[in-house]
Amino acid sequence: MTEEKANKAPTIIDIAREAGVSKSAVSRALLGQGRISEEARSRILDVAQRLGYVKNAMAQGLVAQRTHTLGVLVRDAVRPFYGHLHAALQGRAIEGGYRVVTATGVRDFALAEERRALQTLLSLRVEGLVVCSGLLPARDIAPFVERVPTVVAGRPEPHPAINSVYCDEEDGAEQLVDHLVSLGHRRVAVLLVPEALSITQYARTAAMVNGLRERGVDTVVSELTDGPEAPVEAVPALLEDREITAIMCPQDDVMVSVLERLRRAGVRVPDDMSVTGFDGIGPLATPLLGLTTLRQPLDEVGRRAIDLLLELREDRSMPTRHIPLRGALVAGNT
Repeated sequence: MTEEKANKAPTIIDIAREAGVSKSAVSRALLGQGRISEEARSRILDVAQRLGYVKNAMAQGLVAQRTHTLGVLVRDAVRPFYGHLHAALQGRAIEGGYRVVTATGVRDFALAEERRALQTLLSLRVEGLVVCSGLLPARDIAPFVERVPTVVAGRPEPHPAINSVYCDEEDGAEQLVDHLVSLGHRRVAVLLVPEALSITQYARTAAMVNGLRERGVDTVVSELTDGPEAPVEAVPALLEDREITAIMCPQDDVMVSVLERLRRAGVRVPDDMSVTGFDGIGPLATPLLGLTTLRQPLDEVGRRAIDLLLELREDRSMPTRHIPLRGALVAGNT
């Protein structure tokens, strides 16, 4: 046997030859359908296992017009937010009898790459798409909605044609604001994330600003630029304003960077400055750190997103739904 043949994936023809049966008998045995003796079925399955045969699920799906596969776009595989959400989505899909094919990016996943990733997932004949991206705009998602059931998970998406499931950013921001107000803070800084950098983080930080102002709190807005050092670079200017007693951060990892910068400056937390975050997931959620944050219900977001997608799979005439889920305030020691 040549090296090329040895490395070639076995087919039903190879199984039929080894088992001494027809191709149709092999197909019936592998599919568990049609009439075939138990002796022949057992022999065929033994040969298939010995040869290392793997079903071509995609080819079977094309014949049946069903692939039982869902496509998931995950913007940043490194961030705990996306990792936790992806695990919840995949777990729920498996419970529903579906496989998940995932396209992921890392850190600076360009918008053009996200668009191409959606095209790739669609080419795999997925029966539905879940988009988990805080940056990909609705105009780039809407064209896919016409071709396959699509749900945006993990961010508010008000587009009238795009279904979405997400943590209620405004409610979460207001929970944090009310907590700071109850502690007596009257001048608070917000690290505002521009919408061009993150649709999700812009929504929550803008809600923080609005919530503070509605409650009569003096609000200092520090708009962040792109780059991981931007939050740290914003701290010195805020410390020059001696009346600021709290800093609200867009997410927990930003919060940790701010806490470290305050520590280096000799600022005690929470005695001299209070700091809040947002997300409440992964290693940073440990009580050992005791971060004051808003915990997003990502397990529920993942479950509800898959459930909604499967409902759309069965009934494409369903009206568009936007499902906000309430997060939980974690009153830590920061």
